[in-house]
Amino acid sequence: MSMVVLDVQARDTIPVAFQNTQAPLYNLATVAFAIDDVRESFMHASFLFRLPTLLILVVAAVGCSSRLLADSARHTADEVLLVYNADSPISTAIAKTYAGRRGITKIAVIHCADSAVSAASETISLADYEGKIAGPVRKFLARHPEINFVVLTKGVPIRIDGGETGSRNEHTTGNLHPSVDSYLAAMDYKFTKGAVKISIHGSGADGFGWLNRYWNKNVPFSHAAFGGYLVTRLDGYTRMDAEALVKRSLEAEAETTHDGGKVLLDVQPVFKFKGTDVAVQPLAVTGSIPDESDYGSWNADMVKAEGILIARGVPTELDKDEVFVGDRSNLMGYFSWGSNDAKYTARAYESLRFAPGSIGDTAVSTSARTFLPTTGGQSLVADLVAHGITGVKGYTDEPLLQAIASPSVAMDRYTSGFTLAESLYAASRFVGWEDVVIGDPLARAPAWMRESEQ
Repeated sequence: MSMVVLDVQARDTIPVAFQNTQAPLYNLATVAFAIDDVRESFMHASFLFRLPTLLILVVAAVGCSSRLLADSARHTADEVLLVYNADSPISTAIAKTYAGRRGITKIAVIHCADSAVSAASETISLADYEGKIAGPVRKFLARHPEINFVVLTKGVPIRIDGGETGSRNEHTTGNLHPSVDSYLAAMDYKFTKGAVKISIHGSGADGFGWLNRYWNKNVPFSHAAFGGYLVTRLDGYTRMDAEALVKRSLEAEAETTHDGGKVLLDVQPVFKFKGTDVAVQPLAVTGSIPDESDYGSWNADMVKAEGILIARGVPTELDKDEVFVGDRSNLMGYFSWGSNDAKYTARAYESLRFAPGSIGDTAVSTSARTFLPTTGGQSLVADLVAHGITGVKGYTDEPLLQAIASPSVAMDRYTSGFTLAESLYAASRFVGWEDVVIGDPLARAPAWMRESEQ
């Protein structure tokens, strides 16, 4: 059956390419999601406020729980702006798939170089970024204050040449190179009260970024409350890899029973830390950074994550041996040093397999430097996407260790019912920097992983 659904506010953005699609934008699954939203609002509310279920229902019934329900309500497709490159067949195809399966009706069409065809096209000049990407996005957002999430698709460039923030080689005066995604995430920070711009120096790079106003927050994200946007992308080596991210997100939502998946935290013991370091994780950043943080701190953060997950009944493997762990399957979470691990092997890294709903990060400087097949260099998150991960964070250029997602924050939020985008952004200290978050922003952990539903 062919169907076209136009949102009244966004009807001018529904492109011809999306019309008369065989995948209806709304279907019975969408209705099921809406019904499930109501049920889970109450369930999540009881976790957040530790109130008896009966009391919550009574309060809701008399209309006195609007804040309770607002704080615990699930985000919806109405809060998502989908941005695709009409000059890229792959970008267009992925966007069409995502819009159809998620019921996305707010869509901004851009025209720029197709980053899916060459490494050179993965970088865009600041002038072209402003005119061809940021301009159309800003225009749309000005008409839609309800937007909290922005989704880019493969074919949209990943890096800006000449940003006002971003990193460059140490002791040079060359252009700054932020990721497109993180630059968009901070697009209104310069006009946001309380936003702090900092200088960042260390690990062979320096530059400027913004302190993420959503860092380590444990409330639902909104643009109105925090400024900026949570920007993710559907990307991978191939169109199939990118579209699989959407499929896995929806599969995770439908999964209600535990089928043996676990979280892998691969500590590299060469980077020493003390037991007392664990309790103080994650380390906060409040101003400019003169040097990279001690590597042991990220190991300590993984140990803290293990404690959180075990307390919530989530099976977890914390590996403290020097060997780089491979040959694991059905993983629900993954944090490691990637190719920065002295014992890293590509064979072990590429042997990892993931279950729907899985998220992770690797402490690797250029793990998102390309989404095209390549050889050599540091390990890439695109390999994890190809092997089944649902959401993962990476970096287009040197970010420093402080930029790597906090494992304890990411897994705490994700297992508390926050979305993929909220969990990985709450775990990230900077925006306007090198960060790239891969995945459907609305993805959530399977019900068995969420503390509020155990």
